Amino acid sequence: MQRHDHLLRTQSLGSQKTLTSFHFGTPGARPKVYIQASLHAEELPGMLAAYHLRRLLEQAEAQGQIQGEIILVPVANPMGLAQRLDHRPMGRFELNTSENFNRHYPDFCAAVLPLVQDKLGSDAAHNVHTIRQAVGQYLQNWAPETELASQRKILTSMAFDADVVLDLHCDCEAVMHMYAEVPCWPTLEPLARLLGTQAVLLAKNSGGLSFDECMSGLWWQLGDKLGNAYPIPQACCSTTVELRGEAEVGHAWAQADADAIFAYLQHLDVVGGTKPALPALACAATPLAGAQFVKSPVPGVLVFAAKPGDHLALGDLVCEVIDPIGNTVHALRAEVPGVMYARTNERYATPGDDLANIAGAVPFRTGNLLGA
Repeated sequence: MQRHDHLLRTQSLGSQKTLTSFHFGTPGARPKVYIQASLHAEELPGMLAAYHLRRLLEQAEAQGQIQGEIILVPVANPMGLAQRLDHRPMGRFELNTSENFNRHYPDFCAAVLPLVQDKLGSDAAHNVHTIRQAVGQYLQNWAPETELASQRKILTSMAFDADVVLDLHCDCEAVMHMYAEVPCWPTLEPLARLLGTQAVLLAKNSGGLSFDECMSGLWWQLGDKLGNAYPIPQACCSTTVELRGEAEVGHAWAQADADAIFAYLQHLDVVGGTKPALPALACAATPLAGAQFVKSPVPGVLVFAAKPGDHLALGDLVCEVIDPIGNTVHALRAEVPGVMYARTNERYATPGDDLANIAGAVPFRTGNLLGA
């Protein structure tokens, strides 16, 4: 294992932050897998899972079982981890710009299309190499002007040429679930089995240029832009893994999650050894465009009738928003049948707040499909 410490561009005099990565196997070997945790810095289950996963990877490397290249970044957002306000962590948005730490990543397709379209041919492997080389050159030429941009450059520079990218997050209160782009699902389905995900939300370009879609979107977008004139495989499959809720930080959960990810690495042949059997898939994948984001139309005290993991029928009560001054109760119900996979951990609602998510099977939403 090699440890690399990457200095972020300093944003203020006398202040310097460091992003640390751990590298296993041989640089340039295939498959390459990139794993990062807590890009939203207050989402800590991934950080603890990375701690346990590092132990497994160190043992595998000592036994000569690392067959590809693995990069593990247990703390992907040192900027957000340092942000606190009124004794509360503020790791989702940068306080200086109000930008979400998991949005605004580069549009690699737009950046490299003019550079590669005259260099592609009939050999898929050659095309993958050409595209990755162009992205690498783009990143090398990127001169970040801020600390936030420098953090984004460091993360993308380590991940852009990976075959598989795992971005470990969590929700407020939730069951295990995943977000991914449709072309990535066949490669990621074994991971969903091993993790026991209770919801898988699929989309193509859900909006906002999130980290995972920055990595995987390049490949299918180039194919669409070029009209399939050249063979361009889905050379990177990426996913956002939501490791339950923010409070589910414990060794038992983290060890189980690390074991599942390690088993997935074995199925990808990036780690040797006996491949564990794949369990049955705990849920069917559904379109992110079919998910109901239950929103509050009024202010009041929030009382849930449903909990994460509940399978709701159309019209089932999700929660009530109660106004003790006006003596009113506003009931919010499931508008799609499906599993309620996440809910807020706040118990006071204001108009427009996202309160809960239900995985529906029929797409009906358009535009930006992600929350703030």
